[in-house]
Amino acid sequence: MKALQNKVALVTGGNSGIGRTTAIAFAKEGAKVIVASRREKEGEKTIKLIEEIGGEGKFIPTDVTQEKSVKTLIEEIVKLYGKLDCAFNNAGVAVGNLITEETEENYDKVFNVNVKGVFMCLKYELSQMLKQGEGSIVNCASILGLVGLSPVSLYSASKHAVLGLTKTAALEVAKSNIRVNSVSPGVIKTEMAEPFFEIPFFQKFIDKHPMGRVGTPEEVANAVVFICSDKASFMTGENIVIDGGFMAQ
Repeated sequence: MKALQNKVALVTGGNSGIGRTTAIAFAKEGAKVIVASRREKEGEKTIKLIEEIGGEGKFIPTDVTQEKSVKTLIEEIVKLYGKLDCAFNNAGVAVGNLITEETEENYDKVFNVNVKGVFMCLKYELSQMLKQGEGSIVNCASILGLVGLSPVSLYSASKHAVLGLTKTAALEVAKSNIRVNSVSPGVIKTEMAEPFFEIPFFQKFIDKHPMGRVGTPEEVANAVVFICSDKASFMTGENIVIDGGFMAQ
């Protein structure tokens, strides 16, 4: 039997990269998948890819920075399928500037998506899962939620916050048969990361990965699927690092 057979799974930021790959991985394991993002064309492409492998999916346009949009998303999922079993809160943005050169506009952009977006999703996902009496949520953090890196202070700070939200949420619902965990990827070859690859400081960061390469979205998706499955039934409040050995140094 497939690991997520008959489950209903949500992926925010499922329009590309880790999100798209995880949405497809959920479908391969038998889940009905909801993809949520602001970019409709790319989101619909993810659904098409899911359908091409015989899976079932639905795209719902969503802005995770807006409470009404997130509330509507969860309501629509429940109308469609009657429940929400798994969620991967993956939507995120990144900028790279020294603190002295950073802007309030960039601060708002990064924290609205990376922190407020995760908070809003947790609020409404957990509310639904508490009604059901079960569920599993994975937040996408980063190894930069565990260490700092110049000059990406805002991104690093936002991912530190995601880890705090993950641990607190896990404790709040630990006795309710709901699990909340996170994954912290190292450098992964995605659309969002590629613009940074040509920047000298980022190349040095990549070179510090002991395995000598960047990761793939599939390597993150595999971990997310495992955490959402019953095989990880005693895991909550944990952060799984997927970084080619970076944090072992």
